[in-house]
Amino acid sequence: MSIATETGSFAAPAVRQTGILIGDEWRPAVSGKTFKTINPATEEVICEVAEGDKEDVDLAVHAARSAFESGSWSKMDARDRGRLMMKLADLMEENLDELAALETLDNGKPIGDARAADLPLAIDCIRYYAGWADKIHGDTIPVRGDYFCYTRREPIGVCGQIIPWNFPILMTAWKWGPALSMGNTVVMKPAEQTPLTCLRLGELALEAGFPPGVINIVPGFGPTAGAAIVKHGLVDKIAFTGSGETAQRIMVDAATTLKRLTFELGGKSPNIVFADADLDAAIAGAEFGLFFNQGQCCCAGSRLFVEDSVHDEFVERVVSRASQRVLGNPFDSETTQGPQVDKDQFDKIMHYIDSGNKEGAECVTGGQRVGNRGFFIEPTVFTNVNDDMAIAKEEIFGPVMSILKFSDMNEAISRANNTTFGLAAAVWTSDVKKAHQIAASVRAGTVWVNCYDVFDAAAPFGGFKMSGMGRELGQAGLQNYTELKTVTMALGD
Repeated sequence: MSIATETGSFAAPAVRQTGILIGDEWRPAVSGKTFKTINPATEEVICEVAEGDKEDVDLAVHAARSAFESGSWSKMDARDRGRLMMKLADLMEENLDELAALETLDNGKPIGDARAADLPLAIDCIRYYAGWADKIHGDTIPVRGDYFCYTRREPIGVCGQIIPWNFPILMTAWKWGPALSMGNTVVMKPAEQTPLTCLRLGELALEAGFPPGVINIVPGFGPTAGAAIVKHGLVDKIAFTGSGETAQRIMVDAATTLKRLTFELGGKSPNIVFADADLDAAIAGAEFGLFFNQGQCCCAGSRLFVEDSVHDEFVERVVSRASQRVLGNPFDSETTQGPQVDKDQFDKIMHYIDSGNKEGAECVTGGQRVGNRGFFIEPTVFTNVNDDMAIAKEEIFGPVMSILKFSDMNEAISRANNTTFGLAAAVWTSDVKKAHQIAASVRAGTVWVNCYDVFDAAAPFGGFKMSGMGRELGQAGLQNYTELKTVTMALGD
């Protein structure tokens, strides 16, 4: 591990918006309260943001409901909806450097990652769903009797969307894209740790010409603003990305109104490396699959299963790669690993590192804090890990790799499935038959073969078991934002 220098650094952007977006107006919170958003690299306050609560949520929901019922968006010509979404994507592209820098400032991810991954993927997602706006069709159904029967896909209504802090701008795009494409209106609560890029996107949406009330943004905290969105009687659907514990609370709170629910939750994804794999590619993929975004990925390959005959070589080489990661100022172009998002996350990760040491795993590199300012943690690799250790069972959401040894394919499948999660998995092998057997047998919503973390707006993403409900992205993601209506018309006398 090395520390980035200050050469090739980018400037932090000015913060343009810190209010609550209701209709087409930016407002302070009704209570007048604000909260601090912190730079995780320096622990300094970036700015104070309006702290939305139940009253603000109520105003935002009524604005969204009015926009939906008026038809200014839901009944707009679908191609015109798509055109406005394309305009938003164009504005995002025009402001790419500013948005990437704002993401880095608020979240701590390296500026190179924000510019090369987060922003292009977010822009592509909005464009992808803009293209779907006029391509949703119903069916004609040959029912018995003298009737004409057909189905319509209609927007659900007001969609409450609650997003996490690990990919703020990308998660905004994942939620807005399918909802807006289908004619829904939105009330979004960004994560309190990272509200700034979502707020800036709200400005760009107004600049693009979105009608008032189509997009509403209420920054605030989960137990107040988030819970108020979930419980509101005029909200028709909740889309949430975050922890399973929070999703369980949402299910309880949404039960009284029977809201439609979709969840994209956590994971403890198995990354399986067979001895016949291209080890160079597998080692690079294992490093990327775990350490990307400081390990703060729901689909991180945090259970790395390596076949016993290549285990020792693999460990030696992946440790070498991990130790060469460059930590430091996330605005430095040489940095490959920034800070964790906040102190709570930092403390949680350090707790798991301590747990791994106490339970008998061997920490072969890393495991320490870096510096005395900012939430930096060394890239950490544990070996001699068994399936019952906390670091092998629980989602750490940090730069902590656990390497487990296995002997044959059936064992790998059984152990990979021995988890309450089922978000993602990967297999590395040169045997096509083996690859497809693993893909068919591992219970996960996404399986990568000889690659990791390959995302595209057209490919559905979501989890089995406690990793979620429903799918985001692709055509499948549109189903979550429509109701299916059957129309039957008598043709006889």
